[in-house]
Amino acid sequence: MLGTIVNACAIVAGSLTGLVFKGGIAEKYKETVIHAVALAVVLVGLKAAFASEALLVVILSLVIGALMGEWMDIEGRLQRLGEWLETKVPGGEGSLAKGFVTASLVFCVGSMAIVGALESGLTGNHQTLYAKAILDGIISVIFTTTMGIGVIFSAVAVFIYQGSITLTATVMKQFLTPEVVAQMTSVGGLLILTIGLNMLNVTKIRVGNMLPAIFLPLLWFIARGALPLFSF
Repeated sequence: MLGTIVNACAIVAGSLTGLVFKGGIAEKYKETVIHAVALAVVLVGLKAAFASEALLVVILSLVIGALMGEWMDIEGRLQRLGEWLETKVPGGEGSLAKGFVTASLVFCVGSMAIVGALESGLTGNHQTLYAKAILDGIISVIFTTTMGIGVIFSAVAVFIYQGSITLTATVMKQFLTPEVVAQMTSVGGLLILTIGLNMLNVTKIRVGNMLPAIFLPLLWFIARGALPLFSF
């Protein structure tokens, strides 16, 4: 869990730093910076999206995962949690929910979150999460200057999300083959690409409702082992 703890602390530190500089940055600079970050997010997503060549698994994961997420209303729940936090934090009205939801999705959906948490749980190697902590810390500074204090609460989402993957990785070790991890990374890459497009206002896709798709390749692998019918 050390890597996840460091990652969450980096987000908190970055958010606090962003709050310090928030009032001293002109709006046009904030807009330009957030667009630059969005382009970087698109690049990260594109690179990760090509991690696997198992297109059928990736496509089915996205479709079924999206249906599951819509049924569970994941993004709606995140939004309502952010709105609830707005009522508890002074000065958070109207901005906290957006910062919390956007930052939580960016920090959790990326391939580094999945692969890093898996490495942490399977081998005790935290280097990927340490690198992610540095990136998330920098991004949280920028996000906080543009979207406000809601970004700091994404540290909780990261801790729960990555911590859960790390703790369950040892149990699922036999199923987390390089092939499965590549497929999960590919799906995650497409989702983080979509987050970048949303940040650029190109699309308005409910990425949060697609989160279950990331873990469906693992279920495909287990099903394929149990039933030859699923061998594709």
